[in-house]
Amino acid sequence: MPPVPTTFYHPRYEDYFFGPQHPFRPSRQHMLLDLLEALARAPDPEEPAPAERADVLAVHDADFVEAVETASQRNGPAPGRRYGLGRGGDTPAFSGMDAATRRLAGGTLAASRRVADGEATVALQLGGGLHHAHAGRASGFCVYDDLAVAIHHLLRNDLRVAYLDIDVHHGDGVQSIFYRDPRVLTVSLHESGRFLFPGTGFPSERGEGPGEGTAVNVPLAPHTTGERYLDAFEAVAAPAVAAFAPDVIVAQCGADAHMKDPLAHLALTTHAYESLFRNIKALADKHAGGRLVATHGGGYDLDAAARVWALALFIFTGQSLPEEPLPETWRERWRGRHGTAPAATLHDETTPDVPASEREEIEAHNRRAVEAVRERLQGRGLADE
Repeated sequence: MPPVPTTFYHPRYEDYFFGPQHPFRPSRQHMLLDLLEALARAPDPEEPAPAERADVLAVHDADFVEAVETASQRNGPAPGRRYGLGRGGDTPAFSGMDAATRRLAGGTLAASRRVADGEATVALQLGGGLHHAHAGRASGFCVYDDLAVAIHHLLRNDLRVAYLDIDVHHGDGVQSIFYRDPRVLTVSLHESGRFLFPGTGFPSERGEGPGEGTAVNVPLAPHTTGERYLDAFEAVAAPAVAAFAPDVIVAQCGADAHMKDPLAHLALTTHAYESLFRNIKALADKHAGGRLVATHGGGYDLDAAARVWALALFIFTGQSLPEEPLPETWRERWRGRHGTAPAATLHDETTPDVPASEREEIEAHNRRAVEAVRERLQGRGLADE
């Protein structure tokens, strides 16, 4: 009998807080946990310890960590621009930032430890996913790269890692940290950097030196629907993972490719996310002995993010989906907090309205991107001819 799936969450995750006007705020997790409670599906997560300083230094430069620590002090001096932690910008410094970020990294690290030790096959971190943090700088709401910390631990246990990133933004930080490492396959499907932060993630980015061919990027056109997204995933991610033969899959499950997300322009529905999560779980079962570590990530429409992440939890832990509709008490409670009621059902009741005049151009863009990636994969033996 396989080990029971494990979830990790700590109330102190809410300490990672850039301020009430910032989109990356704790209410994203609060709404998810409240939904699970209303559905009588609360997971009783374990509360992880923070990552140690040594864990962070395994993937981050010492001068950057020192800058974060200094900037974390109340009324401390502001770090230089080189560290991405200005008082303004998308990743502003705040008091206690170092401890708060190590807390998030600790959850993802605990999940990877549980899988590496064989005590769980599936481990979920109900937070984290800070994939934009680079070795020497913060970026895109991300200070320390919890995913890289977790992947480093898996590598220390002689496990090959396939990293799947379905956040709407390119997983540039994780890619850069492991760009020369042949033991890590990074696969990112995202809105093209021509239109969206961080402006990277093109097919030409494919790894360097010993890691040549192990970075795989699929930049998608704005307004790409779930059907076309899933086509790209099946054409690129599935064969790359199969050929790489990982020991474990690490998945960053950002919810911001949803059609309602205010910070991006892809058009996935919860139906598409359900299929995507089932595909990820199937890849782990078929190619990685079922071993899967999953985190959250972006997702800035609260209603969409809560429902997407609930789907991830149900599917990755082997639960059936709850019957519709969602509890009215939960909907009214969050209507009172945010002025609009969440959706009445776990799945979206509407589909994206993509003008017919745009569909041909979108599909042509995505077809070119997929073909460019598959050509490189075939050259490295990571896809069928």
